Amino acid sequence: MEVIKYPSREEWASLALRPALDVTTLFDTVRTVLDEVRKGGDAAVIRYEEKFDKIDPATFKRLQVSEQELAEAKELVPEELKQAIRQAKNNIEIFHASQRFTGKKVETTPGVTCWQKAVAIEKVGLYIPGGTAPLFSTVLMLAVPARIAGCKEIVLCTPPGKDGKVHPAILFAAETAGVSKIFKAGGIQAIAAMAYGTESVPKVYKIFGPGNQYVTAAKQLVSLKEVAIDMPAGPSEVEVIADESANPAFIAADFLSQAEHGVDSQAMLVTASESIVEPVMQAIREQLDRLPRKEITEKSLSHSRLIVLKDKQEVIDFTNLYAPEHLIIQTTDYADIAGQVENAGSVFMGPYTPESAGDYASGTNHTLPTNGYAKAYSGVNLDSFIKKITFQEITADGIRLVGGTIRTMAASGCAASRSGSPFRALYWSYPKTTGSRRPKGPSPGTAVRSIPTATPWASAAGCTTRRAASPTR
Repeated sequence: MEVIKYPSREEWASLALRPALDVTTLFDTVRTVLDEVRKGGDAAVIRYEEKFDKIDPATFKRLQVSEQELAEAKELVPEELKQAIRQAKNNIEIFHASQRFTGKKVETTPGVTCWQKAVAIEKVGLYIPGGTAPLFSTVLMLAVPARIAGCKEIVLCTPPGKDGKVHPAILFAAETAGVSKIFKAGGIQAIAAMAYGTESVPKVYKIFGPGNQYVTAAKQLVSLKEVAIDMPAGPSEVEVIADESANPAFIAADFLSQAEHGVDSQAMLVTASESIVEPVMQAIREQLDRLPRKEITEKSLSHSRLIVLKDKQEVIDFTNLYAPEHLIIQTTDYADIAGQVENAGSVFMGPYTPESAGDYASGTNHTLPTNGYAKAYSGVNLDSFIKKITFQEITADGIRLVGGTIRTMAASGCAASRSGSPFRALYWSYPKTTGSRRPKGPSPGTAVRSIPTATPWASAAGCTTRRAASPTR
């Protein structure tokens, strides 16, 4: 751990850097796997499962988890864990249900009404990493809001163990949360399967979930033209703001809870109370010795920092620059500081709100923006699984009132487009016969908007509604 005392503001940008890997260096490898899955379907996915997840091809018969496997998993999960999963699911459900969108119609001009309707994304894919710990909590964080939103098909991919089976807690959480189909596939091949579709894995419209650098690179590549993704992703991170009133043991616990996620995770202590630094470092050393993932955590701590700043305002300003994924505030005035936070994924206020509460069971979502993306991105929420369709309805009186504005803007737009464009503005004229919709002038195949002759701009200028692709557009 590095201790930095009273750095100048000019140094802050370098102190806010993360140990993030440039995934673009992996793109060639990732593209190869993506292309093979796109062409080879299930067979390619299974082939890569044999290669990367070391499954036994003799026992691995199908990608989709069977009803029998789900039943077996339910029996293997301890009852205490089942109850914990159910309670966490209930809390997550309550919080995300409160985010339901209620659109309202707005009359922007008399006779001109506009509104939005929230519609669930029909098919979504959830990626749940394997590795050293089963992330059954992430299953709940993604599947519960997807179900509340009304997604018709919720597909989950997760890597199996060498025995070709998925961890029973993941399967139980998936069934509890309402996942439609579960597939035994991990890594790049899982992302490819959900992006392109295979014989058994449905093609989805948006992919959610964390993963290693290869999964991150795969998500970035398929998002260029195949599917949407939740957000850019990087290693986990936490910032703790503390003063002399904070309990060093609590700070250390929050520090280490994130540091043990992976060797590239980062933990930061930011304080204006220099006296707290040494007690926190001592508490970290004591707790570190008791961690089962000590080796991973030590590597993470090598690029973690304890930063002492001159006053509270500097602490707030640095925090908004750093834009942490998780922000823990353990100060006497934590509510005041929290009110000035502008950039953070999720904020944990007070001494009795540990980061692990948000990870598991408070109800908030733990799929959050990392690597400074909290400056522009929200964490996963109900809106992540929803698209909003805009509607407008205009009456005859309404079009009379707004028609002049439309005509003026359309004519000006056409005039501007004539320069350097092969397309010329089309002028529409209509006979005086009420109800006639026969436009004069446009060539066959040109898109034309019929305009009621009763409007004051029946002979107005308008632009073609279709334009050829142009390097300048």
